[in-house]
Amino acid sequence: MTYFLAKTDPETYSIDDLEKQKKTAWDGVTNPQAVRAIREMRPGDKVFIYHSGGKSGGGKSGGGEPGVVGLARVTSEPRPDPKNPKSAVVDFEFQTRLDPPVTLVEIKQSKIFDDWALVRQGRLSTMAAPEKFVDWMRKKFPKAKL
Repeated sequence: MTYFLAKTDPETYSIDDLEKQKKTAWDGVTNPQAVRAIREMRPGDKVFIYHSGGKSGGGKSGGGEPGVVGLARVTSEPRPDPKNPKSAVVDFEFQTRLDPPVTLVEIKQSKIFDDWALVRQGRLSTMAAPEKFVDWMRKKFPKAKL
């Protein structure tokens, strides 16, 4: 099993939406590096859901500081995005919330992940998550099935 991180603007699509809908097609990704990450996803892989921030405070997790707010599971093979031939789509299923969210500030302050794309490439929306991040998160959320 491989772990990834996928960013979303909570005003557009939040962990609240994913939890309510139970599953979604993860689409709209255009950055070639992020599309490559989607094409590497396989059913059973796990995806940390990351809120990129936002201005409104709507819902339980709307707005606020950027950070990891939940976990999803990949339920399909990647496929071409019907709206964009250069992109790819994969299906996610809600797994759990991570409460309290793990903020980007906390991730950066740890100094463990300075070489990770999340820290180095702020605008990259989808990426592989390094094993050391998964281990770190398991320690923070021992009851979550990471």
